[in-house]
Amino acid sequence: MIRISSSIPDSVLRQAKDKATAVTVRVGKDGITDSVIQELTDQLSNRGLVKAKANRGVANSSAERSEMFRLLAESTGSTMVHIRGNVAVFWSGKN
Repeated sequence: MIRISSSIPDSVLRQAKDKATAVTVRVGKDGITDSVIQELTDQLSNRGLVKAKANRGVANSSAERSEMFRLLAESTGSTMVHIRGNVAVFWSGKN
């Protein structure tokens, strides 16, 4: 189970869970690459909150997806604030 920080503001959690928040980063068949990490890092510095989606077949099980998203958060220095299926939301820590 993924532990999500309890220090995340309610406003960030609401935005993360909002279906209107668009996916702006996709993890393709090659998985986590330097370009995916760089794109997520760039978007986090500009937007603060970024929704990422793993394409089908990238991670076959829930545990693999969770681990992949955990590695993305670790690689970008962000906090994973929400995960559901093959979609995760990352927060830079800035409002």
